[in-house]
Amino acid sequence: MTALDAKNRLILALDTADTKRAEALVEATKGLVGVYKIGLEFAMAGGLPFAEKLAREGHSVFLDMKLLDISNTVAGAVLGAAALGVDYLTVHAYPQAIAAAVAARPKGLKIVAVTVLTSLSDTDLADAGYTKSAADLVARRVRSAVELGADAVVCSPQEAGLAKQSGLSVICPGVRLADDAAGDQKRIATPQMALTAGADMVVVGRPINAAPDPAEAARIYVKAIQEGIAHAAARKPASARPH
Repeated sequence: MTALDAKNRLILALDTADTKRAEALVEATKGLVGVYKIGLEFAMAGGLPFAEKLAREGHSVFLDMKLLDISNTVAGAVLGAAALGVDYLTVHAYPQAIAAAVAARPKGLKIVAVTVLTSLSDTDLADAGYTKSAADLVARRVRSAVELGADAVVCSPQEAGLAKQSGLSVICPGVRLADDAAGDQKRIATPQMALTAGADMVVVGRPINAAPDPAEAARIYVKAIQEGIAHAAARKPASARPH
């Protein structure tokens, strides 16, 4: 795989409420990051017009709204996201939400089902009333995503191998270098581990955003992704490798 392939597997989370800060991060990492993610924090502070601007400029945009509502509302939100020109839109992996999003999905927009947040442990799930472990719940929600026609799933690196078997694209947040702080993430792994396990793309936020030199931090992550790609290729049976 080339450096370009590795770059396109890196999703940079623009987790900020400051549009000028987001602009500076994009400018610093332009050409080093394949996809820019805009989540709830930024969306509530001018991030939606910024997403549209990025898309007009030719950037790939991941709109992380984690939609979960009645079907009519989800469908309307999907159409609104598509009008912005974004490439990816997340919904919580509940069957009704996935089905509504997929039914409303126009050509060019990928519906991404978020299985279990990487900030949640088995204990957190039990506190919320779930009787299944994170791994079991991810497996169940991946099956629903496949059956209902989602394009990709989000899960922690710990469930990437399981999710990869579904045939959907696998996107992993909770990715950190070995010496990065975990922050509020609980089910985490390095980029090398995530790619080796089966992730197609990884999401990174604070380790790049808060770095003294975001461009250099992005380069380090791309290098780690390249190593993960190489490890994953080495693990494939010879018959499954590209010739």
